Amino acid sequence: MSSVSNDLRAHLQSGITTVCRAWALTRRDGAVLGFTDHDCVLSFDGIAFQPGSGLTARAVQQATGLSVDNTEALGVLSDAAVHEEDIEAGRFDGAEVRCWLVNWRDVSMRWLQFRGSIGEIRRAGGAFEAELRGLTEALNQPLGRVYQKPCTAVLGDAACRFDLETPGYAAELEAAEVVRSQDFRWDALPGFEPGWFGDGRLTVLSGAAEGLWAAVKADQADASGRRVSLWEPIRAQVATGDLVRLEAGCDKRLESCRLKFNNILNFQGFPDIPGEDWVMAVPRRSGSNTGGSRR
Repeated sequence: MSSVSNDLRAHLQSGITTVCRAWALTRRDGAVLGFTDHDCVLSFDGIAFQPGSGLTARAVQQATGLSVDNTEALGVLSDAAVHEEDIEAGRFDGAEVRCWLVNWRDVSMRWLQFRGSIGEIRRAGGAFEAELRGLTEALNQPLGRVYQKPCTAVLGDAACRFDLETPGYAAELEAAEVVRSQDFRWDALPGFEPGWFGDGRLTVLSGAAEGLWAAVKADQADASGRRVSLWEPIRAQVATGDLVRLEAGCDKRLESCRLKFNNILNFQGFPDIPGEDWVMAVPRRSGSNTGGSRR
């Protein structure tokens, strides 16, 4: 409890306390939700912590060193707080979680007990159970450079540096026909040749699925018009008339980086890595040992 303020420490040692717990969830889309196990609304840090939301938490398991702090949160699916469709859509995946011990008589006396993110979420019987993972969980992720022929960057990220706002590489338009939130069809996509959005990205900009996205599997033209298919369905209902954004696809090849995006200086692959046949190469007395034909 070295980080506890002197005022709160004295209050806890007094024997008669007026403390409760408060949680703040910050989703990746920027939405912030506040919960408390007190019976009145608490407000601090610009967040209103609502009572009666059905969210409670088990004891936090904390350790010294690089061990991962963890706990679990239990809650009720309700229209007022956490919606089942939001969990299904993945809006709470990886959300930041902060938990305080608060003196509800004076909220300036509080102690941040836990900070981390939401892990696995389980739902059953109108309730949910979420695993909470501490900040050191990120240290369990393998990091490092992958040496391979295709590019390892994501189109438009800090390594790629390509500006997706460049004219001709993205289109925002209303969904004309949607099948199971996975197949999108239009009469035509003027200015974009078939296959332009293959291996690209489709992001929903309005409607129930606003903010969700999926990778494009295929972009094809046939007699009925233009069809864009996704690898997986958008995890919420996409309706006709919803605004979507299509971004050009990148197949990670050196040729595509040069010809399609004119971005070869930022190519993050290693196209000159020898093929597997190089392993079978043996020393030679004369000539160049390139791994090619030995005739």
